[in-house]
Amino acid sequence: MAVVRPFRGLRPRPEIAEKVAAPPYDVINSEEARQLAKGNAYSFLHVNKPEIDLPPETDLYDPKVYTQGAENLKRFIDENFLFQDEKPAFYLYQQIMGEHKQIGLVACVSAEEYREDKIKKHELTRVEKENDRLNHILSLNAQTGPVFLTYRAKKSIDSLSEKIVKEKPVYDFKTDDGIQHTLWVVSNSDNIEEIKQDFDKVDLLYVADGHHRSAAGTRAAKELRKKNPDHTGEEEYNFFLSVLFPHDQMFIMDYNRVVKDLNGLSEQDFIDSLRSKFLVREYARSEGYSPKVKHDFGMYLNGMWYRLSAIPGIWDTGHPTKRLDVSILYENLLKPVLGIGDLRTDKRIDFVGGMRGIEGLEARVDTGEMAVAFSLFPTGIEDLLATADAGEIMPPKSTWFEPKLRSGLITHLLD
Repeated sequence: MAVVRPFRGLRPRPEIAEKVAAPPYDVINSEEARQLAKGNAYSFLHVNKPEIDLPPETDLYDPKVYTQGAENLKRFIDENFLFQDEKPAFYLYQQIMGEHKQIGLVACVSAEEYREDKIKKHELTRVEKENDRLNHILSLNAQTGPVFLTYRAKKSIDSLSEKIVKEKPVYDFKTDDGIQHTLWVVSNSDNIEEIKQDFDKVDLLYVADGHHRSAAGTRAAKELRKKNPDHTGEEEYNFFLSVLFPHDQMFIMDYNRVVKDLNGLSEQDFIDSLRSKFLVREYARSEGYSPKVKHDFGMYLNGMWYRLSAIPGIWDTGHPTKRLDVSILYENLLKPVLGIGDLRTDKRIDFVGGMRGIEGLEARVDTGEMAVAFSLFPTGIEDLLATADAGEIMPPKSTWFEPKLRSGLITHLLD
């Protein structure tokens, strides 16, 4: 069973919801956040990227950053930008991006179930990033960014969601990127009970995006439990903010790679070295090449595109992570030919989300910043589930989920 819990969400007044809603803290840098929040006192970036209200040279992990975030959240509440619902509720959050639509349940999930591995993971976390989110949560006494969870779809949950979204939403707006964001408050006691019962039949939840937030939320629960001699297990800090989407509504884009140099090889020697593992075909730049099937890769080098088709037999078809394209590229090209070491720490490689298109890859190479770029076929949701079920870990930057969840629409207070 999966524990989902209604809560008293802290959320914006409807007339300013669009101005409050902000990108997640980890998809933009500080300067981008400053520009986005410029002239907008309502922007939730003041809360989830509070360094924008401090001198630009401030270290991102300076205690002043978290103090500023707490002050900003208090100001948002004091000035009635945000208010807290009077009674616990669930929330439905619908996003429409082009032809794609997804409807997620905003709820709190159990830190205990995370510890017991009933909420499955597929990525490693970095201690400094975990600590950052932990300090943010403890300083604000709130979880401001939801964890993006998925579960194997159930018709009963889909049917209830479709019924609720026929009602009038509390928020409905389109952001500059063309994505429609719509939110409903689910406060009816019958609906709340039905949602709980439906999720009782869900065996496992999976972290799709937000491994650092979920790990930090679980650590925060442990810290706050130590400080509470009257701990019961029902306190808000025992649960962390999430949005849960059925697996068949998930949209994963490609997560591509760019490398600074050819590891001392000439261009021709580099291409020749690939032929033992890949069929290599050349494409004009005007054609471009974005993979249409698994185990095909695009490569951009010196103004030309190449199609690299992995030769069968160079990967383990039965292993959930070794058969992933991100693993095939690493094990047969990035590591042995280009000398890329740990993908999490090697400074010679960078990663480019699919939203930037192949034009984004071309730009990184054409400027001379990078020597070569690789476009990949998106990792499938079934691959993610299989990896997590097997207790395996995907290589870093294997999945890029779109659309991103906006922060500020719902905040979870821990007291």
